[in-house]
Amino acid sequence: MSTVPASPRTPAIGTKFPTMGTTIFTVMSALAAETNAVNLGQGFPDFNCDPRLLADVTAAMAAGHNQYPPMPGVPALRQAMAAKIEALYGRRYDAGSEITVTAGATQAIITTVLAVVRPGDEVIVLEPCYDSYVPNIELAGGVAVRVPLTPGTFRPDFAKIGAAITPKTRAIIVNTPHNPSATVWTAAEMRALEALLAPTDVLVISDEVYEHMVFDGVAHESAARYPGLAARSFIVGSFGKTYHVTGWKVGTVAAPAALTAEFRKVHQFNVFTVNTPMQHALASYMADPAPYLDLPAFYQRKRDLFAAGLARTRFKLLPSAGTYFQCVDISAVSDLGEADFCQWLTREIGVAAIPLSAFYGNGFDQRVVRFCFAKKDETLNHALERLAKL
Repeated sequence: MSTVPASPRTPAIGTKFPTMGTTIFTVMSALAAETNAVNLGQGFPDFNCDPRLLADVTAAMAAGHNQYPPMPGVPALRQAMAAKIEALYGRRYDAGSEITVTAGATQAIITTVLAVVRPGDEVIVLEPCYDSYVPNIELAGGVAVRVPLTPGTFRPDFAKIGAAITPKTRAIIVNTPHNPSATVWTAAEMRALEALLAPTDVLVISDEVYEHMVFDGVAHESAARYPGLAARSFIVGSFGKTYHVTGWKVGTVAAPAALTAEFRKVHQFNVFTVNTPMQHALASYMADPAPYLDLPAFYQRKRDLFAAGLARTRFKLLPSAGTYFQCVDISAVSDLGEADFCQWLTREIGVAAIPLSAFYGNGFDQRVVRFCFAKKDETLNHALERLAKL
C-alpha cells in the first residue's frame, strides 16, 4: 500500500529562461509606487479614453455581444481595419482572409513568431528592441540575431543588416515608430529594406503599434505602403495605443492570405478569440477617423510641453519623432550608469524612467534613459517640477 509523504513534494520543472528576471517595466513601476514617484517609466496613459468609446462598449454589451466572436475577430472590426489601412497606406487587405484581431500586439507578435519560426531558424532583431521579441524567438526554438541600430541616432544600418542575413534567416522584426528611441523610419529606409530582402525569402514582422504617433507633419511609413514588403510582412497594430485603452489588450495582424492562414493555425489554439464587446465597440467607434487622425497633434503638444520643461534641466534631449517617448542623455547630470541612475532618479528625485540598456541583450549603456509623456498635463508638470532640481 502506498502512503502519502509527510511533506508533499513539488516537482522541479527547470526553466526555459534561466537568465531572465522580472521585466524592467514591472521593476520600475513597482519602485515608483513604493516611493510615490511620478511614473514616467512604463508606457501607458494616466488619462481615460473618449467617453464615446466607453458608451459604445456599454451599447455592445446591452445588445448581447457577450459570447464568443468568430475566431479571426468580429467581421465589422476587420472590415473597418481593412478600410483604414487602404485609406492611409494604399493597400487593400481582405477582411475575411488577411486581417486577424488579437489579444493585444504582444500576443500578435508571439503568435507570428510561433507560426513561422522553426527550431534553428534565425530571426534578426534591431537593438535596442522591445523586450518580448527575443523571448518569443527562443520559445519557438529560434535564434535571435542581434543587429545594433546606429548608436546616437538609432537609424538602421543596412550594411550590418545585410551581413546578418544567412540561409538560416527566417524573419526580421522591424519597429517603427521605434520603442524605445522614438525614431521613425523614412521612406528611403523602407525602400532600402524592401530592396535588401527582395532576393530572399525572409519574412518581416512589422511592429507598427505607434503608427498614429508621428510628429512634425511626417507620414508613418507602414510596410503596407511597399509592395515588396507587404507581400512578406505581418503588420502588427494596437487599438490600446491608438485609443488610450492599453488594458483592453486588443490588436490586429494584417498579412497576405497565405501568411494569415498559418498565423491563424496558432492563434486559434493560443487565445482562440478576443473580447467580444470591445471589438464591436471599436468597430463602431472607427466610423469616425478623427480620433486617430488627430492623435499626432494630440501627442505632439504633450511632447513639446515636456521637452520645453526638460530643456531647463541639464539633460540633453534626443529627437522624439514618434511614439510617446522622450529619450535624454544623462551624461551632464550624473556619472551613474543608466540602470543605477533610474533607481536614483526614482528614489531621490521622485520621477521614474527606463534605462535604454534594458533593451539590449548585452546591457549596452550609452547614458540614455527614456521617459513616457503619455500623461495628463498636470502629471507632466509635476514631474518637471521635480526634474527642475537637476
